Amino acid sequence: MEIYGPPASPGLGGEQRERKPLRRGKNLFQKLARRIGAQELALLLVLVIVVSAVFGFVSGAVIGGALWQRAASLLEQAGLQVPERIVSERVVEKEYTPQTTQEQKIIDAVKSVSPAVVSIVITKDVPVLEQFQAGPFSFEIRQGGTEKQEVGGGSGFIVSLDGMVITNKHVVLDETADYTVFTTSGASFPARVLAKDPVQDLAILKIDQESVIDQGGDFTAKPFPFAELGDSDALQIGQTVIAIGNALGEFRNTVSVGVISGLGRTITASGGNFVETIADVIQTDAAINKGNSGGPLLNLAGEVVGINTATVLDAQNIGFAIPADKAKRGLEQVKSLGKIVYPFLGIEYRLVNKTVQQEQNLPVDYGVLVRDVVAESSAAKAGVLAGDIILEFNGERISQENSLADIIQKYDPGDAVVLKVLRNKQEKILNATLGERSE
Repeated sequence: MEIYGPPASPGLGGEQRERKPLRRGKNLFQKLARRIGAQELALLLVLVIVVSAVFGFVSGAVIGGALWQRAASLLEQAGLQVPERIVSERVVEKEYTPQTTQEQKIIDAVKSVSPAVVSIVITKDVPVLEQFQAGPFSFEIRQGGTEKQEVGGGSGFIVSLDGMVITNKHVVLDETADYTVFTTSGASFPARVLAKDPVQDLAILKIDQESVIDQGGDFTAKPFPFAELGDSDALQIGQTVIAIGNALGEFRNTVSVGVISGLGRTITASGGNFVETIADVIQTDAAINKGNSGGPLLNLAGEVVGINTATVLDAQNIGFAIPADKAKRGLEQVKSLGKIVYPFLGIEYRLVNKTVQQEQNLPVDYGVLVRDVVAESSAAKAGVLAGDIILEFNGERISQENSLADIIQKYDPGDAVVLKVLRNKQEKILNATLGERSE
């Protein structure tokens, strides 16, 4: 925007003359009126004033600029000096300027991670039903072959240069379906499911790199843009987070912003034929819509701190994400073992607290009450019985703040552990070798 003002002072580098602004101004308008006509001059001034008043400062300045050109032309015709334009330092920005540091961080985080966020499209062969006339007045419906159709979708994000993709397990649950990954650039890649996490709602896919010719004329694999996994243990309630995903399976890389509204939640997620209880998840009020499943939850540094997994349909913006640290564990196991495994003790249990203690008339208010023992499992081989209370796992006391599920995930299949068990009000020490729980 250009804003015009009065002529520059003649004392700035020019000849020094006596200043008589009122008289000069009067003579200027008298001469202009004599040469171009008082009526046209008055009309010109009235138009400038009315336009500026009606359309405001910005519109008045723009339109006034055109009128100024007419006024300058008239001054030249009158043989008078045309005042120089004065251009304000304020200009209209063509690009949006963030108003706060936090806003800039959100913009930067989205720009840096968006190329790594992908859409996952699910397709499978669906029967084609055709209607046949079975008689003069009857028809039958028969299958006339199959055709491949899109049956669902979700989100994910690339976590390595060679194309490893993290998403939700429930996105790729169908063993008979095909999965295609679409990047923000519009490229598509067939995806293979490398592993599904048996405990968490996580899965790891693989897409193959494109071959390109390098400067030396040789074929080389083109690296994928990827997102960095951050430290989810460092999250604080109230911290700003950003969710990105393929909202409703239609709006790719939709961004929503919110805060961490809870930590350490336990939820039961369901959808279709999938039902799973997930412990220690992140709660956020950043909108997580259908189709966002498997997309990243970012901090302001552009690091993935969670994997969006579920939302509460009847609530206002209560969504959940699996901590990134749990995804790190699965990713490393896939790289080293080719699968995701967990240690398996082999018991069905109930966490003991003061309420359970009173209900069951137990002698302690901590540990886990064993309800059943899986045959041939580690617990069965160690001698654990239904009705036992496991107080400690390898020296760690089991409580609501330090659950058995959290403790056991620190170990690997094959590790030898010591169980402190309370049976008939007597403590016993049992030795167990952890088994393997896999997909």
